Amino acid sequence: VETALNNEGIETSIIWLGTEAISGCLACGYCSRNGKCVKNDIVNEFAQRAKNADGFVFGTPVHYAGASGAIVSFLDRLFYSSSSSLRHKPAAIITAARRGGTTAAFDQLIKYPAIAEMPIISSNYWNMVHGAVASNVPEDKECMQTMRVLGKNMAYFIKCIEAGKKAGISLPEPEKKEITNFIR
Repeated sequence: VETALNNEGIETSIIWLGTEAISGCLACGYCSRNGKCVKNDIVNEFAQRAKNADGFVFGTPVHYAGASGAIVSFLDRLFYSSSSSLRHKPAAIITAARRGGTTAAFDQLIKYPAIAEMPIISSNYWNMVHGAVASNVPEDKECMQTMRVLGKNMAYFIKCIEAGKKAGISLPEPEKKEITNFIR
């Protein structure tokens, strides 16, 4: 994906969550009052960088037919604290596994950009790769094509947004969120 984006003139940077544990969201409301998560870690760092980014590709290894706990905690806190910085920016989800569970993990993570008004970028197949180790992935020609097409589609969409801005087309204004509580 990165190579395809770069070939289309789109600058990229990769952010690894690393091996440190990422705490889950506490729903404490600190972020809504202060504009950042109460836990000062990679989530706040990423949220700052996201303000200037044009699009996102979120990837995860698959653990027991689901996304990694690290990315789930990361995305829970990121989207709760910083969804306004992500709104209307294209996003893609990629899952990686030895064999199975990729579609379940993909379904799990696609909900984050879907609820944050982010256009979801697709490819010519589901955005998933397979291999026991990373060096196996290039052997899967179909998944490599899927990733190239995904990168090209992301680049196209980013360029369309930029062209729209230059033509004077503005993004839709956000509406104040309506909340309905069914417990009365």
